[in-house]
Amino acid sequence: MAIKITDECINCDACISECPNNAIYEPDSEWAYADETALSGTITLPNGGSADADEMHEAISDEFYFIVTDKCTECKGFHDEPQCASVCPVDCCVPDEDHEETDEQLLAKKAWLHGE
Repeated sequence: MAIKITDECINCDACISECPNNAIYEPDSEWAYADETALSGTITLPNGGSADADEMHEAISDEFYFIVTDKCTECKGFHDEPQCASVCPVDCCVPDEDHEETDEQLLAKKAWLHGE
């Protein structure tokens, strides 16, 4: 499953540089699928939908850091555990029960993000 950041986040900035998929964004920041990934132009999303990878999307939170679910792979293929959770001083990076995925799905998402 993907990771989410709870409202207990203190905006310390520890997690953002640890994410190998650039799935974590600062509060009130726009985001795009193309941000530091191999994605560009019209893409097919992991859920089967389509999107413009270069299109900017509104911030998911304007109060604390947030994770874009479609870009989170729980660091599968990069690390043994989610790096955001391992560096978070307040343990607010937790599994997102609303977005459960198998290891195979997470590795496929990693390959999709990075053009592998």
